[in-house]
Amino acid sequence: MLTKKEKIAYGLGDTASNIIFQTVMLFLTFFYTDIFGISPAVVGTLFLVVRVIDAITDPLMGSLTDSTRTRYGSYRPYLLWLAVPFGLISIITFTTPDLSDSGKVIYAFITYTLLMLVYTAINIPYSALGGVLSRDPNERVSIQSYRFVFGMLGGLIVSACTLPLVSWLGQGDNALGYQLTMVLMSCLGVVLFLTCFKFTKERVCASQAIRLNLKQQMTTLWRNGPFKVLCCASAVLLTSMVLRTTLAIYYIKYVLGEGDLVTQFVTLGMIGNILGCACAQPLSKFVDKKTAYIYLQYISAAISCLAFWLPSDSLVLAFGVYFLWCFFTQMATPLLWAKMADTIDFGQWQDGQRLTGLVYASVVFFIKLGLALGGALAGWLLAYYDYQANTVLSETTKSGILMSFTLYPAIGSVLVALIMKRYILDNKTVRQINADLATSNNT
Repeated sequence: MLTKKEKIAYGLGDTASNIIFQTVMLFLTFFYTDIFGISPAVVGTLFLVVRVIDAITDPLMGSLTDSTRTRYGSYRPYLLWLAVPFGLISIITFTTPDLSDSGKVIYAFITYTLLMLVYTAINIPYSALGGVLSRDPNERVSIQSYRFVFGMLGGLIVSACTLPLVSWLGQGDNALGYQLTMVLMSCLGVVLFLTCFKFTKERVCASQAIRLNLKQQMTTLWRNGPFKVLCCASAVLLTSMVLRTTLAIYYIKYVLGEGDLVTQFVTLGMIGNILGCACAQPLSKFVDKKTAYIYLQYISAAISCLAFWLPSDSLVLAFGVYFLWCFFTQMATPLLWAKMADTIDFGQWQDGQRLTGLVYASVVFFIKLGLALGGALAGWLLAYYDYQANTVLSETTKSGILMSFTLYPAIGSVLVALIMKRYILDNKTVRQINADLATSNNT
């Protein structure tokens, strides 16, 4: 059994990650279009192009962490080595030098690519660390619940503090405000990553099987059916989530006509995220993880659709519906990450290879693919519906933003539920696999 202290320390690592991840989800598109002055279509394309680089770096990073052997373990050392570089690149990404239009695009491409590279290099070993803290399936849900509660606290910090800090630090210069805000956020992130490193411990070691090269590892991994289901579900899930989250600012500012309430709106959503993540472990005690996950996706889809029919002057209802969507959507998140550890056990049970880092790297790639697709779709849809920054929008444009914020993400949630029906690792199967692995390790 892990102590609460260690679970909290592990969770603080995701607080650090989410200071950047949630900033990208909530504000980067808006920062690029309305602060830096890049067109929405170019922003959408930028997000997608960077994923091509991730297709190479993610599995390489996963394989590298699996082969890393230090006195600190295989995954923890990367938190120590990369915390400071991660903070510095985050600041540079939200810096706006005085450049030509083409220069701005080039600068955004380079800095965003660097940000995603260092995010890969620190987040993949951090994610894999959650799979080696314990072998117990129930403990894994608990670990991931702590992770995402504290991760969403990072999101709460971002949603509640970013715009007020931008205003206070920038004193009318929003570009400077964003840069100085990221200085503060990054310093906090560095401290939290180092705290996570200091107070966690790796307990599940890789088997002493024959070491495979990357091609052999990928071939072995692709025989893992439950892993492939999670990859597909993760990509679709993040596409719909990021599309909705990215457009939240545009929804409250232009559809509801309450630009001054952006901070309150996204902050309430983060509170819903935190409470949802906290409820995942109690839910998993009474309902099978697979069943719970599927029904949570259907509930999220229904709530997202409900927002489409709300009158634009129903602010209280709009806030309430967004809170509920965040609550039920994020209740499913710890269940998804706990299932990743289960697929690692399945792979070891099936092929004798425990590819912890590579599994998390691959799933994280599909998550980032969804992040890119969601951001790209948001940019492309804004361009398609003739969005122009800081102008009075037509009713057609407002209607397009509304549909993109509500109906399109709902379709994604339904698709995720249908994909997860093909997932075979229910709780009973996972317990049997762990019993078989324990027996083989003792012989």
